[in-house]
Amino acid sequence: MGNSKSGALSKELLEDLKLNTRYSEQELCRWYESFRKQCPDGRISRAEFERIYGNFFPNSDPQVYARHVFRSFDTNGDGTLDFREYIIALHLTSSGKTHLKLEWAFALFDVDRNGEVSKSEVLEIVSVSRGRRALCMCTYMCMEGGRHSCTGAVSLARGPHTRVHSM
Repeated sequence: MGNSKSGALSKELLEDLKLNTRYSEQELCRWYESFRKQCPDGRISRAEFERIYGNFFPNSDPQVYARHVFRSFDTNGDGTLDFREYIIALHLTSSGKTHLKLEWAFALFDVDRNGEVSKSEVLEIVSVSRGRRALCMCTYMCMEGGRHSCTGAVSLARGPHTRVHSM
């Protein structure tokens, strides 16, 4: 997503990321340089992401969970993470606003990307994550919703005060 001719970070992307993250221009340029060294083609494949993710969690088998995390970060659904998706994911998981983290958690649990999180999707994520972090996110999502639904699904309401609600 940089300038394909020079390999430099495009002004448009730089401005977009400065607007949508807390990173400075200098930080973004450093991240981009590092990203291009690690990913000369400007993309991270799912397999590469799973390998990297596994390095952070050596005492577990994170492959399936990493696949779900990757899916939630791959916002355009092309099977790779470009620099923009990578930086947004980094920002979201490290310093993003609570409602953005909630949106990301919702995307993680929405395995089939139908805009709802079903009980089976929650169970899938909880089982592959060994329940720790995913269970905390699920609890937060359910608490935000305030009540159970007949369908057992949760959806994300969009608006000035994004919140999870029961269907």
